[in-house]
Amino acid sequence: MRLTNREKGSMLMSITDTLLKEQMEEDRKVKTMNTAKRMIWVTFRKEGIHKYPAALDDPKLKTGDWDDVSFLGYPHRHIFHFKVAISVTHNDRDIEFIQFKRWLERLYDDKTLELDYKSCEMMSDDLYEKIDEKYPGREVHIDISEDGENGAHIEYNK
Repeated sequence: MRLTNREKGSMLMSITDTLLKEQMEEDRKVKTMNTAKRMIWVTFRKEGIHKYPAALDDPKLKTGDWDDVSFLGYPHRHIFHFKVAISVTHNDRDIEFIQFKRWLERLYDDKTLELDYKSCEMMSDDLYEKIDEKYPGREVHIDISEDGENGAHIEYNK
């Protein structure tokens, strides 16, 4: 069976359309992979003693009513929950997250960093300084909460 010129043209158009669609899909995937922001994150917990001295005297805090938080002026225990995310440049363990987590935990275990008597925001800033020393120029997001309930989220951009 012989194809007419019209049928040949139609087949050629169909093949060309298919190849163009495949190329466009491949280009889209490459663009997505090259422009995606990549971050890894780890979590860990540390016990600490917290105290907010202003709570004892500040009338906005020591209200004597339902919103009284004057008890925060005395030392009290918390389990601080950390979630730390850091930018990576590729998908093949640019930063290995188990090693990253262990290193972060050791900063507190070795007393390089202290968390007692600091706000979550203060702890976050201290932690970021150490991360930036070891991994300069990376975007870092740090969440620290008291007992997994209330806390701070700070994004340190490149």
